[in-house]
Amino acid sequence: MKRKILKDKVEHIDIKKFNSISILEQYDKTAFQAKNLARAAQIYNNMLEDSKCAVILCLAGSLFSAGMKRIVHDMVENNMVDAIVSTGAIMVDQDFFEALGFRHYRGNPHADDSVLQKHAIDRIYDTYIDEDELRVCDMTIKEIADRMQPGAYSSREFIVEMGRYLDKKAKKTARGSVVYAAYKKGVPIFVPAFSDSSAGFGLVYHQWARKESPRVSIDSVKDFLELTKVKISTKDTGLLMIGGGVPKNFAQDITVSAEILGKKVHMHKYAVQITVADERDGGLSGSTLKEAHSWGKVDLGSEQLVFGEATILLPLLASYAYHKKAWKERSPRAYNTMLDERK
Repeated sequence: MKRKILKDKVEHIDIKKFNSISILEQYDKTAFQAKNLARAAQIYNNMLEDSKCAVILCLAGSLFSAGMKRIVHDMVENNMVDAIVSTGAIMVDQDFFEALGFRHYRGNPHADDSVLQKHAIDRIYDTYIDEDELRVCDMTIKEIADRMQPGAYSSREFIVEMGRYLDKKAKKTARGSVVYAAYKKGVPIFVPAFSDSSAGFGLVYHQWARKESPRVSIDSVKDFLELTKVKISTKDTGLLMIGGGVPKNFAQDITVSAEILGKKVHMHKYAVQITVADERDGGLSGSTLKEAHSWGKVDLGSEQLVFGEATILLPLLASYAYHKKAWKERSPRAYNTMLDERK
């Protein structure tokens, strides 16, 4: 029964196979969110053309389980992003999970969840995950923690260890993994709420099984400091935010953090956000980029908020930037090396 339910795999979108430049150029002459998306794509391309700008990609929502993983992988591989801030679910439950050889499956939002629960199948709207395989992911995180020197690590440092694990034990299945590609390219991945994911279960088990200190733990303040160092080290920064939540605020806040450290830095020069959240409820995910200017986080002039669902809009935006080819003139910044040297 379980195999019958888990039979149709989610396939990841390949931005190299289609060119969205023409449609977005037509969108630019229209109105509403079509025009906003066209402007957002232009701003992202401006980030890539700006040699003094570091691009920080922020990810929230169940993006990789829905087929967006290859897009981000190609962005990392082609120097279209210099640092990533993400939720734990995307990087651990979805990316690292698939890098271990597992997959997500197409499902039904109207399925009988009692039947799914009986067969250890987890549902994310219309996609399925094998819970038994997810437990393997949990225990792999524990295994990685068990092998590390005890101490408090930033999530970035722990994710580097995840990449190293894949390099040693899962090279074949890790092809297409963002965690693995970032490890090879030196692109830092920050997950401020790291324990709010499959990683949390693995680390809980690690700390439970290791009865006495010292243990491996995650230092979220170190994450904040390290990303602040990225901001301090570069003249300008651009934010490409898919979704909102913690990754959005975490990345925006580093301008204020740098100022508190006594460093003169610019606000984020560019900012693009794709979201379905509404600003009227006062929530973080829907707060406007103009609002962020009042906090000293985002400069005005090159910011664009696009209201729409990411699985529709991200492929168009990323394909536009890929086929514009500004990334071909960019060099990898390899911030992991810089951050490891400045410990």
